[in-house]
Amino acid sequence: MRLGGRLAAAIEVLDDIARRHRPAADALKDWGLSHRFAGAGDRAAIGNIVYDALRRKRSAAWLFGADTSRALAFGALLLEWTETPEAINRALDGDRFGPAPLDQAELDTLTSNNLDNAPAIVRADCPDWCEPLLERTFGDDWAEEGRALAGRPPLDLRVNTLMSDRTRVLAELEQTGAAATALAPQGIRIPPIAADGRHPNVQAEPAFQKGWFEVQDEGSQAAATLAGANPGMQVLDFCAGAGGKTLALAAAMQNKGQIFAYDAEKARLAPIFDRIRRAGVRNVQVLSKPAEIAKLAGQIDLVLIDAPCTGSGTWRRRPDAKWRLTQRQLDVRTGEQARILEDAKTYLKPGGHLAYITCSVFREENHDQIARFLDANPDFLPADHEALFEQRFPGKSTTPRIEKHGGIVLSPLSTGTDGFYFAMLRRAG
Repeated sequence: MRLGGRLAAAIEVLDDIARRHRPAADALKDWGLSHRFAGAGDRAAIGNIVYDALRRKRSAAWLFGADTSRALAFGALLLEWTETPEAINRALDGDRFGPAPLDQAELDTLTSNNLDNAPAIVRADCPDWCEPLLERTFGDDWAEEGRALAGRPPLDLRVNTLMSDRTRVLAELEQTGAAATALAPQGIRIPPIAADGRHPNVQAEPAFQKGWFEVQDEGSQAAATLAGANPGMQVLDFCAGAGGKTLALAAAMQNKGQIFAYDAEKARLAPIFDRIRRAGVRNVQVLSKPAEIAKLAGQIDLVLIDAPCTGSGTWRRRPDAKWRLTQRQLDVRTGEQARILEDAKTYLKPGGHLAYITCSVFREENHDQIARFLDANPDFLPADHEALFEQRFPGKSTTPRIEKHGGIVLSPLSTGTDGFYFAMLRRAG
């Protein structure tokens, strides 16, 4: 397919997403199934246009003075593919499968509209109602942080030290442009793709099949490192899901001690079993029944809560979720988080630690939750997060946003990771 066909397909998919209020991945999958002639490269390019259009939705709409699917798709090419209006029109000239070239009115609008003069909310590429939420977390930098959350993400991997080491994995992935991460000690980063590029299918690599690495954002790896799981501990991963942090904890513990991986939604645990086997993990018990976990009350050294959240820190990877998010969904999540914190505390032994993590950048889900919990539970004390970060990542404590007793915020702008929040509490005793 030429650019015109890909652009027309992206506009069709964006129309479907807007009309049916559905996830982008579902719309793209359905388009691919009904257009089997499109090759893998075409589907990847169409997906890139769609995701770029959703990431930069406000900016594209500002440039064109309209938020139609056509404006968003063309805007994606201008903003993220470094295309020019003239180059796009040349590519569309005579292409009967492509959309109509940019007309004079559109060209005039593009000439008169400049993102440098756009309101902060446009530059941040986020919904209006999220502006005060971002500003509460990031202060004067909120628009720049929003812009960073609208960029293309890298592909991050975590080396499984139970099976290999970073030098060996980097050698295996030499052709992918992989390099060591700046923060996570066992992280590897493949840079963001450009234009119609595709990330390599790392899960097809022999090294992945042998359990040498897992796909995991560097911020998620850093949160697991901050939790401080050590060999011999009794650890409860209270919202284990597919097990990404469970596996990171198991490697940190060198397969010594015990990890109980639990999730109230049993279906979310389904992938964990194959991942445990591939990673060579031997110290994890997967629990899905309340009666099983009830026996652990008062026995755990470290409870890790990877709490369900709005996912605002992952907008680079799931930009469609940004536009579907509502205040009601935020309210539901904060209620769930408060209940989970109260439930999870019962499993800690005196002197044990509770690590609270979200992939959100909203204080309502993060600092506010911890402050509320501490007010209601005077037997819990917050860690010195400045000292904790310096201990885990020496010399790098000026990179994230840290409040001494309030927690740690990672973000694409400050740490080059997805957005994450981490707080550590200790039970007195």
